[in-house]
Amino acid sequence: MLYELFKWLDKFDVPGAGVFGYTSFRALMAIILALLISTIWGDKFINLLKRKQITETQRDAKTDPFGVNKVGVPSMGGIIIIFATLIPCLLLGKLHNIYMVLMLITTVWLGSLGFADDYIKIFKKDKEGLHGKFKIIGQVGLGFIVGLTLYLSPQVVIRENIEVETPNGQTEVVHAAKEIKATQTTIPFFKSNNLDYADIVGFLGEHAQTAGWIIFVLITIFVVTAVSNGANLNDGMDGMAAGNSAIIGLTLGILAYVSSHIEYAGYLNIMYIPGCEELVIFICAFIGALIGFLWYNAYPAQVFMGDTGSLTIGGIIAVFAIIIHKELLIPILCGVFLVENLSVILQRVYYKMGKRKGVKQRVFKRTPIHDHFRTSMDIIEEGCSVVFTKPDKLFHESKITVRFWIVTIILAAITIITLKIR
Repeated sequence: MLYELFKWLDKFDVPGAGVFGYTSFRALMAIILALLISTIWGDKFINLLKRKQITETQRDAKTDPFGVNKVGVPSMGGIIIIFATLIPCLLLGKLHNIYMVLMLITTVWLGSLGFADDYIKIFKKDKEGLHGKFKIIGQVGLGFIVGLTLYLSPQVVIRENIEVETPNGQTEVVHAAKEIKATQTTIPFFKSNNLDYADIVGFLGEHAQTAGWIIFVLITIFVVTAVSNGANLNDGMDGMAAGNSAIIGLTLGILAYVSSHIEYAGYLNIMYIPGCEELVIFICAFIGALIGFLWYNAYPAQVFMGDTGSLTIGGIIAVFAIIIHKELLIPILCGVFLVENLSVILQRVYYKMGKRKGVKQRVFKRTPIHDHFRTSMDIIEEGCSVVFTKPDKLFHESKITVRFWIVTIILAAITIITLKIR
C-alpha cells in the first residue's frame, strides 16, 4: 500500500518518495515495524489472553526434574507473529508480486489451521485438538495450491546459467537473456548444481516437462507437510521454535537476496529469479516478528505460540525455500526440524514393534528428541527398555534451547557455504 502511494508521489518529485523503490530500505523498515508490532502490541495481546483465561498447562513442577512450572501460561501467541508479519508486508510490499501473494496466503492458511487446533484444545477442552487427518488435508491443500500456482503463473520464471568460453580460454558463467519456466532446483555440493525434475522422467519424451511439474507439485506438498510438522514438534521449550526459525529465516533471506540480484547470482553461479526480491521484504518482517515474540517467549515464557504459530512458521519456511528453488537444502538448513520428526517416527515404530511382541520398548526416553535431554529414567514405566538412556546428567530447558540454536547456526552456515563449495 505505502509502496504504491510513494511510487505515485515520486512522479511529482516529492522529496524522499523514491527511497521506497529500494529493496534494502523496505526490508529494514519491515523488520523494524514487525519488531515494534510484536513487542508493543504483543504485550497488550498477552494481557488480553490472561484476562480471557486463554491459557495452557504445558508442564507442572511435579513432573519436571527442575521444578519448572508452566501452568496457566497464555497460549495462541502465534497470532502475534502472524499479525507482526502481515502488516509490514501489506504496507511495504508489492502486492501484485506473485511470490509475496503466495507467502501471504501461506501465513493466513496455516495460521487459520493452527488457530482451529488451538481453539479446540483450549475452548473445547479437547487435548487432542484438531484431528490429525484435517491437519494433513490442510497442509496438503496448501502444498497443492502453491505448487500449482508456481506451475501456472507467468510471473514464475528463471534465467538459466550458461557457461561461455572467453577469448583467453577461461570459462565464464552468464545468465541467459531469455526468461523461462523451469522445474529446476539447486543440489548442494555439486558443481553443476541444478537438477531439473523433468530430467528424472526424460524417458517420457515430449511429456517429460509436464511430468516434471507433477513431480514438483508432489515434492512441494511433501516439503510443506514435513517442515510445518517439524516446526510444530520443535515448539516444546521456551524460545526453541522462535529462535531456530529466526536463524533459518535469516539464511533464507540471504539466499533470496542473492537469487534476486543478477550480478550476485552470476558470480555465485546460481539461477537468477526475477521478482523474488519481494521475498526479502517478507522474510525481514517474519524475522522481526519472531525476535519480538522471543522477547516474551524466552525462558520463563510469558506466552506460548501454540499451533497457531508453529504450523505457520514451518509452512512459511517450506514455501519460501520452494519458491527460491532451494527445497533440497532444507534437510541441512532445517536439520533440527528433521531430527525432531525422525525421533517421533522412530519412537512410534519401535514402540509398535515391541507391542506386537508383548514387550515395552522405546528408542529415546521421551520424544520429540529435545525432551530426551531433560527426562529422567526414573519416570519411565517399569519393565520398559530404552535404547538411548544417555545422558545421565539432565539439562535445564534453557540450556537445551540455546544449544539447539547453536546447532541451527552451524547448519545455517553450512547452507550458505554450499553456494561456493561444490
